[in-house]
Amino acid sequence: MGELVPSHEFYDYADKYVDLGAQLVIPASLPAETAEAVRALAVRAFQAIDCAGLARVDFFLERTSGRVLVNEINTLPGCTSGSMFPRLWEASGLPFPAVCDRLIALALERHARLAQRRLSFTPPAAAPSRRRARR
Repeated sequence: MGELVPSHEFYDYADKYVDLGAQLVIPASLPAETAEAVRALAVRAFQAIDCAGLARVDFFLERTSGRVLVNEINTLPGCTSGSMFPRLWEASGLPFPAVCDRLIALALERHARLAQRRLSFTPPAAAPSRRRARR
């Protein structure tokens, strides 16, 4: 879990791509109960949209109340060396190549599982064409 600290009032395009002033704090400085609530909510959000493989779930934290809000579910997070997704995994002790290996294994497992599904619906026979043949 990481915390993005913008160098300006808001994290914007310039902060992310031009000034590169934002800091990524890993691990995020959160009380243990808040961190656990964020993890649980991330899993619920991931499952709610029937996500598979990878995602990065972003949150807002109201510092005054401690309330946690889902901001977005990024189903295709960046995977460059400067991107948050691989940096968070690296900081957790799992090298990014191992994450990639696991993602490939998950995709293969999902493909095999879906390939075994059989449809129980039989489409009706095609109705004869109503066009008259030209003479």
